[in-house]
Formats: sequence, C-alpha cells, structure tokens
Amino acid sequence: MSRLARVTQAEERLDQPQSDVRLLEQSLRHVAQVNRWLGGDRSVLRVLRQSDPRQPLALLDIGTGSAALPRRIVHWARRSQRAITVRATDVHPQTLALARQACRDYPEIIVENANALQLPYQSGTFTHALLTLTLHHFNDAEQLIVLRELVRVSRQAAVVSELERGWPNYLGSRLLAATWWRRNPITRHDGPLSVLRAFTPAELAAVAHRAGLQTTVQRGFFYRLLLVIPAQ
Repeated sequence: MSRLARVTQAEERLDQPQSDVRLLEQSLRHVAQVNRWLGGDRSVLRVLRQSDPRQPLALLDIGTGSAALPRRIVHWARRSQRAITVRATDVHPQTLALARQACRDYPEIIVENANALQLPYQSGTFTHALLTLTLHHFNDAEQLIVLRELVRVSRQAAVVSELERGWPNYLGSRLLAATWWRRNPITRHDGPLSVLRAFTPAELAAVAHRAGLQTTVQRGFFYRLLLVIPAQ
C-alpha cells in the first residue's frame, strides 16, 4: 500500500469561528472519546505518574477543547491524593464557553483564553505543558513556535500527543465517519482530515529538531505518537 500523503492546507471545521453549538459540543465529545479509548489520555497520564508524587502538579493544557483531558487528570489526581492545578486554554470563544460549563465542578481547573503562539505566562510557570491533537492544526512554521512556547513555560516537561498518519488510522477514521460520526458534519469532516494533517514518527521528530529541541518520538497504543520534551 502506498504512503499516505500529508495534507497541509485544508481547514478543519472545529477551527471555524462560529458553529452550531449543539454540533460543536457533540464533536468535542467525539474528540474526547478518541483520546480516552484510543490511547491519547493514557499516554499523557503515564508521563504524569512518573513525576514526584510529593510535588504539586501545575499543568497547562493548550487547545483543551471541552477540557475532557484536564477533567480526567483531576479525577486521577483526586484518587491519588495529588495536589494539582490546571489551566485549560483555547482560543475559540464557543469552545471556551463549553469548557467552562463542563468544569464548573472542578475548582482545580481554570479555563481561559491563551494563544499557543504567544502564551501569556512567565517562563517555568507550569510543571508540565500539554498539547493533545492540536499541533497539526498549525502550519509548519507555527509548529516550531508552539513547541518552543510549550518548553518555555514548563519546569519539567512539555508533552505533545498526536495521531500517527497512516492507513490504519485513516481507514479507521473513515469508518467512524460513515457510522458513529455520520450525523455530525464537523466530526465527519474533521476526523479523516485530522489524520491526513498529522505526522509520521520521522516527521514529528523532524519538527522538534527544527525547533532546536532534544527529544525522541514514542509510539503508543493505536498509532499514537508522543513527544516528551524535558525542560531545556
């Protein structure tokens, strides 16, 4: 089977400034389900579990969507009796409103607007900065800026979780688009496109290298890629 070519120019509907709120909320729920059941959340939690349990966690989650990952992390921290605070950020006004509603019972989470290209935080503000299924939304030049910003605000590590672009992920997304996602035009469009805009392991490693960062790409469950970039 031939190599699956990368798409760099197409826009995902989640990035459009206005959407039907009901469809947007459902589409963000679809994204959260992909992260929960296909390895994304699990890989991020594995990194956090390796941190010193005696030290409080201060996390930044960029491109948080419905803040599903911060909420899952807080549930883990509560069970583990870990002190934790999370800044869950996005730039989409409708998405931020949905995230604030979802986090109303989570005092550990502050939802706010923050642009990943110019984060409004001092260097070393957070123990970890997280970026899940978001790097592929930026163009090639912006990806370097985003990674450098993640590392700048982190005291311990920046954690980037992405899809692996390949036929298994793409065919799986097409199947979901024809079944589970078929009634939602946002997810039906964005799911397969997200795979086409994503990375191979070599491509993701090259992005980090061009940003001047020392790290390696880890491959996780169901064709997920993970960059764990130590503070540099």
